[in-house]
Amino acid sequence: MKKGFKSIAIKLVIICLVVIEVYPLFWMLTASLKQQSEWTIKPAYALNSGFYIQNYIEAWTRGNMDIFFKNSFICTVVSLFFIVLFTVTVSFAVTKMRWKLKGFVGKYFEFGIMIPVATALIPLFQIYSGMGLLNSRLCLIITYTAFGLSLSTLLTTGYLRSFPDEIMEAAVIDGCGIYKLMWYVVVPLMKNAIVTVLVLQFFFKWNDLIFSMTFISDQKLKTVQTGLLYFQNEFGAKNWGAIFASVSMCVIPMLILYMILNKRVIEGMTAGAVKG
Repeated sequence: MKKGFKSIAIKLVIICLVVIEVYPLFWMLTASLKQQSEWTIKPAYALNSGFYIQNYIEAWTRGNMDIFFKNSFICTVVSLFFIVLFTVTVSFAVTKMRWKLKGFVGKYFEFGIMIPVATALIPLFQIYSGMGLLNSRLCLIITYTAFGLSLSTLLTTGYLRSFPDEIMEAAVIDGCGIYKLMWYVVVPLMKNAIVTVLVLQFFFKWNDLIFSMTFISDQKLKTVQTGLLYFQNEFGAKNWGAIFASVSMCVIPMLILYMILNKRVIEGMTAGAVKG
């Protein structure tokens, strides 16, 4: 009896949590499909009477979402490439190679997690201003890459510490050099950890607001999150359908990515938890 009551209570709590998490997303998607007249004649929480796709068309054209998406995509993808490249090489060097400063280098990258983002804004702004890099995608790519390395290195080093040395020893006996050993033996076997890094860093970079607001003022170079700030002025304060359509277009890519790769993300997050 007690076990049955406990099971029902747990299920009810889970259902409540799911509703709390899912309902705002559901409301946002339905609100993005409402006609303008529905916002005045119906309560905000009421379901839409139809699917008004014109909101998305207006958001993509009048709201310049095509430009914002392009800028965010370029900055995010390029920075992810360098994050994975540097993360894999650094993690392999500090966990599987023997050299004097590997402990210091490993702690140095981990120390970056403790640095608040706000403390770096003014120094970075001055550096980029002196180098003429403000209002360019390059300054965002450099910043995204630098701030993404610490957490990514921590995740991959945790995985590589549990990686069997016997596999690498067998590869060395077969004639693998250090570079072939890393890229052709180790990296293919740590794909779950790499996917985890890609997904987490994609969320962080795609949702970035503070760096893009600080370093970018040119309208043609703004990213998705900074572009959303100007939508209300573009559409007018009462055109909520187009505004929610713009927000939905920013959220949907992240949802699709996570739904496709969530299994690998979970496996990558727990891969280095148990050594054996």
